[in-house]
Amino acid sequence: MNAYIFPGQGAQYVGMGMDLYEKSPLAKDLFETANSILGFSITDIMFQGTDDDLKQTRVTQPAIFLHSVILSKVLGNQFKPDMVAGHSLGEFSALVANGTLQFEDGLTLVSKRALAMQKACEIIPSTMAAVLGLEDSIVEKICTDISGVVVPANYNCPGQLVISGDIEAVNAACEALKAAGAKRALVLPVGGAFHSPLMEPAREELAAAIENTVFSQPSCAIYQNVPTTAVKDAATIKENLIVQLTAPVKWTQSVENMVKDGATHFTEVGPGKVLQGLVKKIHKEAEVASAIWE
Repeated sequence: MNAYIFPGQGAQYVGMGMDLYEKSPLAKDLFETANSILGFSITDIMFQGTDDDLKQTRVTQPAIFLHSVILSKVLGNQFKPDMVAGHSLGEFSALVANGTLQFEDGLTLVSKRALAMQKACEIIPSTMAAVLGLEDSIVEKICTDISGVVVPANYNCPGQLVISGDIEAVNAACEALKAAGAKRALVLPVGGAFHSPLMEPAREELAAAIENTVFSQPSCAIYQNVPTTAVKDAATIKENLIVQLTAPVKWTQSVENMVKDGATHFTEVGPGKVLQGLVKKIHKEAEVASAIWE
């Protein structure tokens, strides 16, 4: 069975999507529609901006979404998923790809999500850190022992977990994790504590937008970050998407469940190859590839 997977924030690069814009009339039309919806020329930033321009949350999230979704659309009949999943932001791309959300609605939600997360980041100084080489249970235990807000945020693959919270608590957790034997506990260059309770203001803002958006029955199941199991009910998908901002991304568990349900081939749709690497660490026998449009 074919699983299609969609990357999240951090996969962006200058020039992403330019080949699609130049060679596909459909892609060009969708990119221009996106410029109109967003109210600024995101294509100029994607194709000719600087790395710093592209790192702005209000730009990064819609840029990755657009690259992933437009690529899935120009693939046409080649795009035949038996199941889909997305890492954090990538979940929105996956929901457009499997027909749950319309392109315009998905982009609008992603833009609102990015702006709401940016605002939440400005309320309390916060950050994230990557922890390598420890069992998940040890990381979870140490986080609960630290005062302040620090929680597991991304279960990326065995031995790789990202934590999230206020700056003091994350720094204290990093020291405790290194003392417990972590190979690395490294603070990441991110704007805030994504997938933690500190994103509650953003979750409330995004919840209202999601509630007012039409969700259709998908063409295939999505393995969402929160339940990690196959979901095909539009109302349930909507509920899980609202919870996602303050809950951890359980990528390891999602991939394990996709494999258990028959996935043998994982195709990453969008910029980069990060998810392919994670899939191989979770399930060595899986076949992985990047979606390519000629």
